[in-house]
Amino acid sequence: MRASLISFIFFITIFSVKAQDQNEPNYDETKVPKYTLPKALKTQAGKQVTNKNQWEKTRRPEILRLFEDNIYGQLPKDYDSIRYTLSNENAKAMNGKAHLKEVLIEVFRLNKSVKINLVLFIPNNAPKPASAFLLINNRAKDQTDPTRIVKSDFWPTEEAIEAGYAMAAFHNADLAPDDPKLFMNGVLQLYPEQLSADNGMRAIGAWAWGASRVMDYFQQEPLIDKDKVAIAGHSRGGKASLWTAAQDQRFALCITNCSGSTGAKLARREFGERIRRINTSFPHWFNTNYKKFNDKESLLPVDQHMLIGLVAPRPVYATNATEDLWADPKGTFLALKNAEEVYNLYRLKSALGTQLPAPNSAVIQSPLGYHNRIGVHNMTGFDWANFIRFADHHFKKPGK
Repeated sequence: MRASLISFIFFITIFSVKAQDQNEPNYDETKVPKYTLPKALKTQAGKQVTNKNQWEKTRRPEILRLFEDNIYGQLPKDYDSIRYTLSNENAKAMNGKAHLKEVLIEVFRLNKSVKINLVLFIPNNAPKPASAFLLINNRAKDQTDPTRIVKSDFWPTEEAIEAGYAMAAFHNADLAPDDPKLFMNGVLQLYPEQLSADNGMRAIGAWAWGASRVMDYFQQEPLIDKDKVAIAGHSRGGKASLWTAAQDQRFALCITNCSGSTGAKLARREFGERIRRINTSFPHWFNTNYKKFNDKESLLPVDQHMLIGLVAPRPVYATNATEDLWADPKGTFLALKNAEEVYNLYRLKSALGTQLPAPNSAVIQSPLGYHNRIGVHNMTGFDWANFIRFADHHFKKPGK
């Protein structure tokens, strides 16, 4: 009896260890499996894409649909009406350096509405209309404090204003609370049919939808250059910023900071956070179909280099941090590298090298930008300084 009990305990222990090992992230390059990436430039009919017209008319729509159906869900385009209300204004904010506008964006559908609270600072001492950064804020609301009592490197507005950029932000919880039990209490109340669809929109899609509604506002805001708006996000916000830029071509530039799994890093490397882990920890972020690829990355019809490719020819800047192996710096760099062929269709030559750049070394003068900051998973003043340099280059800011 004692021997049987010991054997049973041993079996349970070994099984538990194996189960735990299967869920542990891989941080060992020698354990990265051999993988073959799906071809960005080969259509589902097997035809090679050789020019931008074939890409835009055939292959790009195919890839966009594959991401919608298998990962991020549909992004509804219809709504009954949209209303903009100026809730607060200070033309002499930041000691006269900026014009503050707090705008309530209310979107109506099916006799319901969702409210997006936009904070917008516009530089007073720069040409108008101003180029702008729009941040999907996935942290506390005080990180984008309109009073500037709280200031944070996560959204260094004073520095951006000094550089001649408008800074805008909204909080992701306005569109979908970041909670598996509450995420539907936002924009999804306007689109209840999405909740029952296996390829329906979930939280990441809701945040991207919200960014597009802010872009709707920018179309009629005379102080903002609607043709020079960069969408930015960190971590889960960085996943949403990439999906936003892929869906909404009105955004002129994309910043995806430490976005990792189902953001800017390749899934097939199986390094750091994998699909099963992200679907288990955050089941409300992606559609139901994505769960089919838990532990089956190789069966996905897409990988993240193709998502980056969807943004072409518009510039993309991706980042990592040296202590954030969870988000796979090498896998992010390789995703950018494998997106180069799409940019080549537009005769845009990437300046990325063949190897991961040295820490704190930024690739700026390139349609595909990158740096791997020394430090941890975060968005800092160092990151923003390089975002501004990247935007300066691509928006061709005078004197820069």
